[in-house]
Amino acid sequence: MPLVFGTQSACGVLPLSPREERAGRESERGEIDKKRLLSPALSSFFEEGEKTRLPAQSKSSAEHNWRDACVTLSTALPLFEARQRFSLPVTTSGMTDRRAFYDGRAALRLRESERFYHQLLKRYYAFLVPPDRRVLEVGCGLGDLLAVARPARGLGVDFSPAVVDLARQRHPDLEFQVADALEFSAGETFDYILLSDLVNDLPDVQAVLTRLQEVSCPETRLAVNFYNNLWRPVLALAEMIGAKAPTLPQNWLSAGDMRNLLHLAEWEVIKEETRILWPLRTPLLAPLFNRWLAPLLRPFCLTVFLVARPRPRVPPDKHFRCTVVIPARNEAGNIEAAVQRTPNMGAGTDIIFVEGGSQDNTWDEIQRVKAKYPHRNITPLRQQSKGKGGAVREAFAQAAGDLLFILDADLTMPPEQLPKFYEVARSGTADFVNGVRLVYPMEQEAMRFFNMVANKFFGMAFSWLLGQSIKDTLCGTKVLFRKDYEAIARNRSSFGDFDPFGDFDLLFGAAKLNLRIIDLPVRYQARTYGETNIQRWRHGWLLLRMTVFAATRLKFIP
Repeated sequence: MPLVFGTQSACGVLPLSPREERAGRESERGEIDKKRLLSPALSSFFEEGEKTRLPAQSKSSAEHNWRDACVTLSTALPLFEARQRFSLPVTTSGMTDRRAFYDGRAALRLRESERFYHQLLKRYYAFLVPPDRRVLEVGCGLGDLLAVARPARGLGVDFSPAVVDLARQRHPDLEFQVADALEFSAGETFDYILLSDLVNDLPDVQAVLTRLQEVSCPETRLAVNFYNNLWRPVLALAEMIGAKAPTLPQNWLSAGDMRNLLHLAEWEVIKEETRILWPLRTPLLAPLFNRWLAPLLRPFCLTVFLVARPRPRVPPDKHFRCTVVIPARNEAGNIEAAVQRTPNMGAGTDIIFVEGGSQDNTWDEIQRVKAKYPHRNITPLRQQSKGKGGAVREAFAQAAGDLLFILDADLTMPPEQLPKFYEVARSGTADFVNGVRLVYPMEQEAMRFFNMVANKFFGMAFSWLLGQSIKDTLCGTKVLFRKDYEAIARNRSSFGDFDPFGDFDLLFGAAKLNLRIIDLPVRYQARTYGETNIQRWRHGWLLLRMTVFAATRLKFIP
């Protein structure tokens, strides 16, 4: 009677696939190898199975052995197939087998790294990770991704000694360590941690994500990419024909699975992206699909990217000095009220007024109010550049506070709500707090109809562009840390210098730095003095041009 192999499930024993049945009916040499590979209990069962009859009294014992054998064989057969295909030593201890598998394939990694898919990954990681940061890559392979990040300090970790030897030869300026993802030692923290196509291959993803908390700090960003489940049959076919590097049995994780695992390991997802719609080096088609169509067809892309940060743990007694910047043009009637209504926050609050060529007595009023309220640290500035964006940049350059606020001088966003912004930033809930006027009901005449339509449009466009929910891009109240603003200013050339309001400039820069942006709803009120300085149609057209320009920098990247 022929033997029938099976695997154990929650409901019992399932028949093996045809491939596994063929593996179970190998030549005599293969049968001997299987006996060596499997446990002694299973080997003895093979010997018993060759008999055509079993004594009645041993039937129960044989059935028990059979169940154990099926479980052991279901684990061992994929490893046995790997051995037959690649001539690698395989045992039932998974980690040793995986290391041997990748060691045995190390010589092929150089050629495989030149495939177009890996070139596309390198391009995106070069965009995702700012240069001159402290970067750790776990499962670094040849170290090429680590190198394109241009780190100030780069450490690569891989459990394959043969692969690490190649990485050290290719990138002698970087450091590489032979260690398992759960066992490496660093003794330092990193700005960026990269896991590229690694979670597919880990025995315990959650344990590794938890372990990485030990080498992270509040500013750390974890960048993970993995395959989209939709591509599973395509990748299986590519592996069969040799177009993809073979792998051992993989974890096929959805984006939801990864978000849940990150949450369990106390990481907070900042944004999610999908990339690569055409992983083949094909003139015309590759740039068309990967640059222009992939951002529009997100569910169909091959690779899912997640960027996360450690879940905030800020002591409740930690406070920051604040600087409130108030650009003011023709706002003489609001200056004193702005000082009176701006609360003292954190470790102290400075106020910087930036007067922008007013036709009324705004500058004189600022001087009068400064003299009247000597207990408030008020700094008057006369703007040298143009537009609200220029005023904000000049004031931020003079600011001494750790936390920077922008407050419009029209006071349509009540200054009494600023402590809400402070607490969201202080607690670590957000790196960048964005005011939102479109949640609560507004006072009559507070926002014109076409302004409302434009704000809703730009909110949807920015949510898509930035990979984070942004409901109101043009609310004048925004809060961020000075150290983050300085990083945005250093990278301003990426998006140009033509934003007249400064809102887009800050949002684009924050997204490029992978800052956590949070919307904070405010009650928007009508003006009590003066008129708006916004020219609806001219400025709307300019903002639309800026949005399209930013799309080429954030979404439609080469």
